Amino acid sequence: MLSQATSDVNSGRAFAGLKARFSSWEEVLHAPTPEVADAIRSGGIADVKARRIQEILTVIEEREHMLDLSRLHDLSDEEVYHYLCSLPGVGPKTSACVLLFSMGRDAFPVDTHVHRVAIRLGLIGPKVSAQAAHSMLGRRVPPELRYPFHMGLIRHGRTVCRPRVPLCSECALFDLCDSGPDLLASGKAR
Repeated sequence: MLSQATSDVNSGRAFAGLKARFSSWEEVLHAPTPEVADAIRSGGIADVKARRIQEILTVIEEREHMLDLSRLHDLSDEEVYHYLCSLPGVGPKTSACVLLFSMGRDAFPVDTHVHRVAIRLGLIGPKVSAQAAHSMLGRRVPPELRYPFHMGLIRHGRTVCRPRVPLCSECALFDLCDSGPDLLASGKAR
């Protein structure tokens, strides 16, 4: 939740602020929302995220009768994915990130960088939403390659295949790219 609409650095700062201010998830749940927002301010849109975090914690406590999701480890990837997506404000990307990074499962999150690079390379169509891209790309990428491919696409999207002025002339994938020649010809890339 904290990583939505911000950088990794800022979401890390927000999480550190949350841990420094509150010693348990129960404290986060029962704290005044403005206090939670103040603790995560460095992550951006803190008022919205604070409300959402408390909503999620409320639902978890209602379902599990405690603030503990350790039972998810006993569920299949699909069951975990659907459980997480049923929480307020949790979508495919957040669910896939929890599966991949927190649980060590072979999920394939699609963030803005992955989505943009996949479209430019022609891995998905230009009108495919990020939500639809999760299932499309997840099925196509072999499980053992999902983590390295995800990380590679993010790195490539941040450094070369940037949102504005991509560096197509420096791209190792230029010969395989559907968009590179057009971006260069139009002057939208270097």
